[in-house]
Amino acid sequence: MLLIIPTAVTPLWSTMLGFSLLPAVVMIAGAALAVWRAPGPKLRSAILHFAAGVIFSVVAVELLPDIVQHHAPYEVTLGFGLGVATMLGLRYFTQRLEKKEETGEAGNAKAESGGSTAPAGAATLPWGLLVAIGIDILIDGLLLGIGFAAGAKEGTLLAIALTIELLSLGLATAIELRQDGHGKRRAVAIVAGTSLMLLVGAGIGTTVLRGATGNMLEIVLSFGLAALLFLVTEELLTEAHEETETPLLTLAFFVGFLLFLILGMVA
Repeated sequence: MLLIIPTAVTPLWSTMLGFSLLPAVVMIAGAALAVWRAPGPKLRSAILHFAAGVIFSVVAVELLPDIVQHHAPYEVTLGFGLGVATMLGLRYFTQRLEKKEETGEAGNAKAESGGSTAPAGAATLPWGLLVAIGIDILIDGLLLGIGFAAGAKEGTLLAIALTIELLSLGLATAIELRQDGHGKRRAVAIVAGTSLMLLVGAGIGTTVLRGATGNMLEIVLSFGLAALLFLVTEELLTEAHEETETPLLTLAFFVGFLLFLILGMVA
């Protein structure tokens, strides 16, 4: 069965830009908050749990029913498989970058201990980390475009969910940059630069998906489904569990899920 989406569902560029700016601005605000007063590990873990619950709710309540009701198993299998393969490939690529970065830092530290001196204040950029974050944000932008391809409500809820995720990402990135010796303003500026990848991803997603219908849209939605599930299980919850688990932290996941379940019902 072909899936036909009315053209009115496709958001205008101005609408997509507005919903893309929200997570980007919140990510920058999170970085500013981190350099001003970094949140404790438990609070960050709670934010990650909450974000995971929110995104899982959007997947289960909004995207999954749209995919299932059109009974296109071959397209779903193809899209889902491509999504999993893409996310695993990106993880492998970014882990190699981060490992190379750590090796380089270890070599620099060894050289300094041997008598070499680095210029004062010459904190080098952690390119491995920044490239990994940039790719992550680019994928988030693409997922936002996929969400709007499913419908205005799905896109709006996903934009809010990604806003919460990027708040946590902005906090973590700024803290990492500060620990590497970068100044407060520079740390926030770097985060602001990487947040632009969300607009790039959303723009690509909107352009590619404009007018997409039928089996192609089923493939795209299934790709987004796999990518979002990967984001929840392999990134958000993995990072959240770095802090000792408590009933309150676990509760944050279910609060996020329930909140967007109810919001999806009344919106």
